[in-house]
Amino acid sequence: MALRKLRDLAERAGRWLGLTGPAPACTTAVPGDRFDDMTWQETRDQARALQDLIAELAERHDYAADLIRDMFLAAYKVDPQVRAPAEMHPSRRVNRQIIASMLDAPEFTELRRETAGDQYAAAMAVIAQADQLRRLTEHAREAQDKADAGAEAQQAASQAQDAVRKAMADAEAQAGDDGDVPDGAAEALEQAIAQAGQAGQAASQAGDDADAALGAAAAGLRAAARQGAAQAGDQAREEAALMDAWGVGHGELQKMDFEQRRRLAERLRSGKLRDFASLIGRFRRMAHGERARRVEGAPGELTGVTLSGDVSRLIPSEMAVLGVPALRAVFAARLAENRLLTYQTRGIDRSGQGAIVVVADSSSSMAGKHAGGITREAWSKALILSLLDQARAARRDLAVIYFGGRDPGTGECELQTFRFPAGRAAPVADVIEMAEFFFAGGTDFEAPLGLAADLVVSDFTGDGKEGADITFVTDGLCDVSQEFMAAWQAGKAQAGFRVWGISLGSRPSPVMTALCDNVREVTDLAEPGEIADMFRVI
Repeated sequence: MALRKLRDLAERAGRWLGLTGPAPACTTAVPGDRFDDMTWQETRDQARALQDLIAELAERHDYAADLIRDMFLAAYKVDPQVRAPAEMHPSRRVNRQIIASMLDAPEFTELRRETAGDQYAAAMAVIAQADQLRRLTEHAREAQDKADAGAEAQQAASQAQDAVRKAMADAEAQAGDDGDVPDGAAEALEQAIAQAGQAGQAASQAGDDADAALGAAAAGLRAAARQGAAQAGDQAREEAALMDAWGVGHGELQKMDFEQRRRLAERLRSGKLRDFASLIGRFRRMAHGERARRVEGAPGELTGVTLSGDVSRLIPSEMAVLGVPALRAVFAARLAENRLLTYQTRGIDRSGQGAIVVVADSSSSMAGKHAGGITREAWSKALILSLLDQARAARRDLAVIYFGGRDPGTGECELQTFRFPAGRAAPVADVIEMAEFFFAGGTDFEAPLGLAADLVVSDFTGDGKEGADITFVTDGLCDVSQEFMAAWQAGKAQAGFRVWGISLGSRPSPVMTALCDNVREVTDLAEPGEIADMFRVI
């Protein structure tokens, strides 16, 4: 006969009467504060690609939204942590294992150098791992099934525990003063206790099965997580290098919403813009180094020794005098009389304040690839972007004039002008539009050079600026009329502009030599060093 005393029944039911803690209920593996949650929601709402990934992944993984959120915060937070297994809802244990595998991967640590604190980069890192996420969830399918079964078993055990509590409450309500419990209430309590015991054993077994399945999947999850992080890291670094090569600063990127930034990255990765990037980077590094070496009033070419008071050009023997105390008074007297021995140089002693105008050949021959797969078009545009940096640093206007040939019917020359005024940052969209433009036409010198001269003369006469620089880049040959040459020389005399000629892959023609003050022949398109010194005087 079953025990009917309330005390005995309470002892048997004690383990289900609140003596155990609440079941773990965390559904996200990476803890975050409300600001993290706001950042995630804002990014998810902006990023259609994230929404699509969540929807697609949800067809094979029930907790895709939580997993994507955890991946985002793991990449975005400065010091992401992962919850202990005991804190997680059983159904999310697989998500937790995936995130833990990522955070343990050295490739993910490298990836976070690009993504921490940058919500766009963190989101793109998640999107870049889409293929690996599909493999991860497929690899963990059996473990997830076991985890779901464990969650169901735990839910059943929790319900059985609630049933014990209810039956115990009924028994207490019906017990007499002597502690006797009526048969019906006692039997109901004993039945609830038995069912709770069975449910608890089933939940324990299901939990063990889930742990075993997750352990079996762990190695595969780690391998896939490392591969995904490595792939995402490569993409993040490539994008960062592209932005740097094109001069897109972090501050400018932060002003863009997700879709603007994504479209910009896709545009820079596509077509010839991607091919331009490495050459542009080389040009920019060269130009930056030359600007660092630049001295205002750059003396130019060494031609001899003269007497002056310019201590910056002292010859070594004069500098040695300073090391002899007895001769320092003599040195000071000669300095006052401008009678120190100094190097004599010849060059341009002023820095131009007028516009920098690039006249760039856009004929079809410029598109042909040369050694290393570099085109003359790519070389000219890398030069243009470097000169744009040069103009920004000197607060000078920059104008780019692309030219092709003349239309046989109308006689009009193909011309396209892009202007970048001093005093404000050039919009990246305008810079890219300029870099993408190409006529693929013929060759005519007079119209583009005449337009360049008009721009410079207008700038000089209108704003009082002088010292403009025109850089003329071509790979072609073309005659000009005597009338044009006379007008060209008169314009140079009037506005005082300098003309730098760059002949790509061929010897400069006599016409080009006559048009320009300084002409360079570039034979190695992979190396910008042949025109490096220009950046010290332009």
